[in-house]
Amino acid sequence: MPLDPTSVFIIGGGPAGLAAAIAARRKGLTVTVADGARPPIDKACGEGLMPDGLAALRRLGVRLEPAEAQPFRGIRFIDGSVSAASPFPGGCALGVRRTVLHSRMVEAAAATGVRLLWEAPVSGICPAGVCVAGGTIPARWIVGADGFHSRVRRWAGLAAASPLRPRFGFRVHYRVAPWSDYMELHWGEDCQIYITPVGPREVCAALISRNPHMRLGAALAEFPQLEARLARAPHAATERGAITANRSLPRVWRGNVALIGDASGSVDAITGEGLCLAFHQAIALADSLVSGDLARYQAAHRRLARRPTLMSNLMLAMGRQTWLRKPAFFTMAFEPRIFQKLLAFHLCVPNCS
Repeated sequence: MPLDPTSVFIIGGGPAGLAAAIAARRKGLTVTVADGARPPIDKACGEGLMPDGLAALRRLGVRLEPAEAQPFRGIRFIDGSVSAASPFPGGCALGVRRTVLHSRMVEAAAATGVRLLWEAPVSGICPAGVCVAGGTIPARWIVGADGFHSRVRRWAGLAAASPLRPRFGFRVHYRVAPWSDYMELHWGEDCQIYITPVGPREVCAALISRNPHMRLGAALAEFPQLEARLARAPHAATERGAITANRSLPRVWRGNVALIGDASGSVDAITGEGLCLAFHQAIALADSLVSGDLARYQAAHRRLARRPTLMSNLMLAMGRQTWLRKPAFFTMAFEPRIFQKLLAFHLCVPNCS
């Protein structure tokens, strides 16, 4: 394997790492990405790209073909017989399989000239660069995009500050035609289920709860309407699980190392904003790398996280407190403008340039 030096070495080739690579390369930096897996890399997620996330993808030059994604025009909250819905204020969102998104991002990264090292696990970082494949690749900047359990975060001495209260997500694809052009969020007593249309004959169902043993098949009993639609529908893919949580770090950089995506902190998956947040972080990080000032990235990272964190805390509170959720949903059902304003705030990305 060539050990040529690189301006930016990104550890982790998921969507966050690829977004950082594309953004940095478009700024003229030489970029290398290494990952121990081989694409396309799958992960449990709700697979909905909100309008703000799609806008960030377009800024990165990543395009999804119409046949690869399923548009949906808004979000619907459902709690028993009560339903509140609103269209997106700025166009449609897209439901897209995670593997499809990853493949298109890999293609975009390769097209911009990013050096991609697959099946190349990184064993450490040092002042000289990154230790990979039995050698050291010199790098001016090192970016940790290696997810929730980031080793780069540990190597750089960047610890999480807030207490971790994890929840557990499980995703299943069902071969059934979408029954709505909205993403649905079904609220139960101890869990939520997202339904995202990802194709003309396929939906993604994602369960989130604090119970690591709860699975979609059992959880559906709490949602009779969903159970009637999905209980007999064949699975289109193997069930996958992941951990999700609100987590913040006092710092997301040290020396020449910066973190991005879930490695840099996270918001609970209930917001549906994880990918969008990573894409905007990537754009801010590239600007900071070009300027040589990672303190700028720290400030931008904080600004970007405020709104999703606020929304996550609000939604988690509604999930825990039935006495709060029930009247709030009745109000939004009878006054749709309230839900519209809440959704517009949810999708508003601060300017971090």
